[in-house]
Amino acid sequence: MPNEVNLDHRFGSFFNYCDLFNFILSADSPVSLELPDVWLWELVDEFVYQFQSFSQYRARVQKMSEEEIKKVNANTKVWNILCVLNVLHSLVDKSNIKRQLEVYTSGGDPDSVAGEFGRHSLYKMLGYYSLVGLLRLHSLLGDYYQAIKVLENIEIHKKYSHVPACLISTSYYVGFAYMMMRRYSDAIRTFSSILLYIQRTKQLFQSRSYQNVQINKQTEQMYHLLAICLVLHPQCIDDSIQAALRERNYHEKMYKMQYGDEEEFEACFTFACPKFLSPTPPSTDNAREDYHKEAVQHQTQVFMAEVYQQKTLPTIRSYLKLYTTLPLAKLAMFMSQNHTDGKLEDKIEVLRKHLLCFKHKMKNIVWTKGTSGLDGSFQSGSELDFYIDHNMIHIADTKVASRHGDFFIRKIIKFEDLNRKLHAIKI
Repeated sequence: MPNEVNLDHRFGSFFNYCDLFNFILSADSPVSLELPDVWLWELVDEFVYQFQSFSQYRARVQKMSEEEIKKVNANTKVWNILCVLNVLHSLVDKSNIKRQLEVYTSGGDPDSVAGEFGRHSLYKMLGYYSLVGLLRLHSLLGDYYQAIKVLENIEIHKKYSHVPACLISTSYYVGFAYMMMRRYSDAIRTFSSILLYIQRTKQLFQSRSYQNVQINKQTEQMYHLLAICLVLHPQCIDDSIQAALRERNYHEKMYKMQYGDEEEFEACFTFACPKFLSPTPPSTDNAREDYHKEAVQHQTQVFMAEVYQQKTLPTIRSYLKLYTTLPLAKLAMFMSQNHTDGKLEDKIEVLRKHLLCFKHKMKNIVWTKGTSGLDGSFQSGSELDFYIDHNMIHIADTKVASRHGDFFIRKIIKFEDLNRKLHAIKI
């Protein structure tokens, strides 16, 4: 009911959350309260969402009445960023969830380090979901390093949570943070893994509920982000994900982006990115009308600056794929067909810079198994490699062989599924 929520509702909700969290956190011993994991996830997720919603509401100062402005100025601690961070970190500390996860990933018994509160399901799961809440909050603030760091004791590519909404939300924000950190291989792996999971469990998200609406929206956003990552950092992905991209007509968007359509890049990014927030509220005395858009515009500019740096790389890649050796002068002429002015030597010098940029951009940190999400090793993710000897480019094709085993496994599973359906029809 977004149009029905007024300032009193927002304040009342904040105080309700404060009462609940104070009751849970200030107890001398674990409170005797057992709640389903999905309720606990939605409790934390909604807490972060309501902070996000209030921040966006507060940023639209020109739409607020004088009475609302006075009330907001008189209650600066309501939905304050420090209060929200304090609650989430307090739940993490109370549950000792970081230490539990650290022991769990090393093969030990997490209960041995959980403490009195951490052994209780309520505190343990609230602590875990608070880590995901912090991931989301730091992503909304544009602090991607810290967003990944809060999950440092979690092997991100393992599916710890059995609550689908938590799993999907975690993958969305982790993948987005990786993309903004220019770790495209990790972003592609994260998006591909969760989109495969969604494909296999799509029957769970068919009913009309606000949770499923959010999940389906995040799914569309992740397909957009995956398309962006594949344009900026082409690599092989699962055939079923590739087929889904074709079925959803993302190939047309990818085609436009490959040929340097900056408007398509920006449109895909603005649709798929989170609704960024500013950590500080606007001044109520001299607030601009577009203040609520400022955080999104800033992050879009950061992303588009990276896109602009890579604008010529898809064209260079398309030419290099056609040759095993190619003179620099010839490629420089190909690249400057629409710009006949200028000396050939200058064009070759510009091309050298673009080729160096190609090498640099195709090499990024890639996560290695058994390490935290921030760790990894520098690897080249390009499907082709090259070196320059004097004025000649030598290209080595490094295409990855097709994985036929995966193809046959998928077909066998599909065949068995059809057999079950036919058997059910006969019965």
